[in-house]
Amino acid sequence: MSDTPISKTFDARELTPRRAVKELDRFVIGQHKAKRAVAIALRNRWRRQQVEGDLRDEISPKNIIMVGPTGVGKTEIARRLAKLTGAPFVKIEVSKFTEVGYVGRDVDSVIRDLVEMAAKLVREEKERDVWEAARAEADEAILDILLPPSPGTGTSSGKGEAGYGNHGYTQRPDDAAKASAKPKNSASRDKLRKLLAEGKLDLREVEVEIEEEGGGLQGLPGLPGGLGGPGLGGGSPGGGMDGLSDQLGELLGGLGKRTKKTKTTVAEARELLAQQKARSLVDRDEVRREAVRRAEELGVVFLDEIDKICSRENARGADVSREGVQRDLLPLVEGSTVSTKYGPVRSDHVLFIAAGAFHMAKVSDLIPELQGRFPIRVELDSLGEAEFVQILRDTDNSLLKQYAALLGTEGVTVEFGADAIAELAKVAATANDQLENIGARRLHTVLEQVLDELSFEASEVGNATVQITASYVRERIGGLLEDRDLSRHIL
Repeated sequence: MSDTPISKTFDARELTPRRAVKELDRFVIGQHKAKRAVAIALRNRWRRQQVEGDLRDEISPKNIIMVGPTGVGKTEIARRLAKLTGAPFVKIEVSKFTEVGYVGRDVDSVIRDLVEMAAKLVREEKERDVWEAARAEADEAILDILLPPSPGTGTSSGKGEAGYGNHGYTQRPDDAAKASAKPKNSASRDKLRKLLAEGKLDLREVEVEIEEEGGGLQGLPGLPGGLGGPGLGGGSPGGGMDGLSDQLGELLGGLGKRTKKTKTTVAEARELLAQQKARSLVDRDEVRREAVRRAEELGVVFLDEIDKICSRENARGADVSREGVQRDLLPLVEGSTVSTKYGPVRSDHVLFIAAGAFHMAKVSDLIPELQGRFPIRVELDSLGEAEFVQILRDTDNSLLKQYAALLGTEGVTVEFGADAIAELAKVAATANDQLENIGARRLHTVLEQVLDELSFEASEVGNATVQITASYVRERIGGLLEDRDLSRHIL
């Protein structure tokens, strides 16, 4: 098993197709054709960025359609691919655009969601860069609360020095500039700073004033529910005003920003103040520019259930609505400019990966214009007993590791034998054959049934080791497979 950290992201230059496939193998079993296709598509994006001159803009992304039953790894391949490079990624179920009589969300919201995800990634990176400075300023604010200055003297009060306590004093984070004028090197303050660093004041209660997240225009007088509520846009039916509240919020800046006083422990107050200070230290304009760039150059959009919007010949009724969704999606995939609160975003070089089971339809049932924008088509294989064994045994963060970690919090050590893994895989494969084939998702239901009794009693068992064997699995699930009606409801 690879020693590479699970959260590791790679520089685009070093993530060759072979390396990308190797990393995907850690999380998805089999499906080598699909892995190769997405790895090449990802590499081609990097290659395009190395091309000089006007030719670079002419090179279009190699979008992909994945064809395969549910639970075989389509979404996981796309999601892990984006995570390898730290690229913004959104998954969209396109069938929702046909719900409620095709008055759902505007399809442009796909790009708005993508740039919002890009902005979140950029903000987190920028905040990590300034975290040490933010934590230092938060600590100074906490010290000012624990050791308040005497009014008009600029020195600490005797009361504060003696008890190191807060008796109703509250400092706004915005007072940092004023606080810098106070003496920071008194003996009492130095003693407090040392205690704070050692965590000996973590449980002391203080009162701080914190900006409320989601403030801004939310709750302004005369706007019930804020502009993001049901009154205007914000996911309301019709979808055409999806981005209106965001754009107005940006234009009006910090109007309506609210703060609230909170009594909490020193440990939590340090985190709250540090987070708030980190947000204030990040350049919003820089975040805006970088978010737009990443969405345009690195964004990955996963269009799930695309087979549900296929229309047949002589389309009527619902089929007309499905074809309408295809025609609405077409400009995004072809390349268009979408207005967002971060500015206009072009979708010309966003990588679109579509997926569907295509049981009742074929890829050729999509409108020709949309088909032409997905030049790469790969078929994913169904999963059987052998693949289930590998999924349980070999993948990073496998279900067995997850259940062992959960029960380990109760002091129960769970050990799965090789025979138990084989039996679990056999049961899951049999259930898929007899019932609906839901791929690897069947492992969730099987494991939940096998470990149901242990999960219920784990808090009462105490420190113990439980060996899961093939007979253990059969005792708890064998009878279900024999009763077809019962297995249909439970498995």
